[in-house]
Amino acid sequence: MSRGGAFLGDARSRLLPASIPLRFFGAAVLFHLLAWLVLAAAAAQWLGFGGGLGWPLAALHLLTLGVFGMTALGAGAQLLPVATRQPAPAARWLAAIWWLYTPGVAVLALGMGLAQPRWLAAGAVAVGLAFAAWGALMLRHLVGARGMPGVVAHGWAALAALAVVLASALSLAGTWLGLPVPSREITLALHLVFAPYGFMGLLALGLSYILVPMFALAEAPAERWQLTSCALAVAALVLAGLAAFGWAPVPLRVAALLAAAGAVSLHLWLMAKALRTGMRRELGRSFQLVKIGWAGLAASLGLGLALVLELPLPRLAIGFGLCLIGVWLLSFLLGMLQRILPFLGAMHAAGTGRRPPTPSALTDDRALRMHFICHVAALAGLALAVAADSWRLASAAATVGAVGALAFCLFYVTLLTRLQRAGT
Repeated sequence: MSRGGAFLGDARSRLLPASIPLRFFGAAVLFHLLAWLVLAAAAAQWLGFGGGLGWPLAALHLLTLGVFGMTALGAGAQLLPVATRQPAPAARWLAAIWWLYTPGVAVLALGMGLAQPRWLAAGAVAVGLAFAAWGALMLRHLVGARGMPGVVAHGWAALAALAVVLASALSLAGTWLGLPVPSREITLALHLVFAPYGFMGLLALGLSYILVPMFALAEAPAERWQLTSCALAVAALVLAGLAAFGWAPVPLRVAALLAAAGAVSLHLWLMAKALRTGMRRELGRSFQLVKIGWAGLAASLGLGLALVLELPLPRLAIGFGLCLIGVWLLSFLLGMLQRILPFLGAMHAAGTGRRPPTPSALTDDRALRMHFICHVAALAGLALAVAADSWRLASAAATVGAVGALAFCLFYVTLLTRLQRAGT
């Protein structure tokens, strides 16, 4: 039996109640729409944003916490028990985490947008507690892991990075309240690396070793190469962490980027091999988004090197952020969600005693086609707006992104409606 077939057998025996992952993914879908709407309204501030509180910062965290974090919580809770061959976490704990995390993200974003430090701090505490509780649940699975060492290693590294992210985030929130906290320059440098590349990056790379072979009907990549890629990624984070403390920052950051390039190159080679050798070759628009995300990941390292070397390129920092957050993480996660949601729904429907719907029967393809067109157009429009320094173009591009996000909401609502008809 292929590793993809083994995954299916394990996943069916370790499914969470449908309401648990669907509520995390549903909240991510809604925060996705809110992020585009906020960015459209704050486009003029975004292009000239130099730090501090404001709606551009709120839009960023609606994406990083509302979309990326929410997706990570839901996907990790469902997939890590499969990888570790452990029972799924108790649904009541995950539901409690959702109820703590979701309003926490909303309050934190409002605090940032309205420049209310106390709201920001309250939201940050709620988000931090939710992540800490989720991390404790995942830690139990990793301690008793009995399979998939490559995925498990990425999980351990992601949890370690999450600890750094939480500590740096709470420290940054403390600066707005005037609390005695470590140097903002150090904590910000740690946060900007360990959040996207550390926690989200390692989790995305690790879970890809489950998801890509499963959807492509391919053998999982060799564990030794998965572990080698993970080791290089961890080395890159350690070097970048040391650089944040001011120890030979330029040489260490260049070395970190070289190690990260090695990790990403090896990972993408493994993913390309899985897609090339899989029994299912046509994976549609969802994997076009995934591939756009992979290209964004590779390009972000090149732009990061330009930042470290302080090359005289206009608006380099904002272009790097767009590549990292929009092109890589957002494209990758939305592409995967398009696959995960119908697949997960079909697996739950298979246990109702009725003839279960197929994933394609649960998918609104027209809505996803509209989303794909709008998503690509919005990212291209934002890139042009950065190059032309035009806030009107940025606002128009973000509005197109919001239309695409609305189409993605329609895809999600249609999936829920069809699941309800199927008795799930």
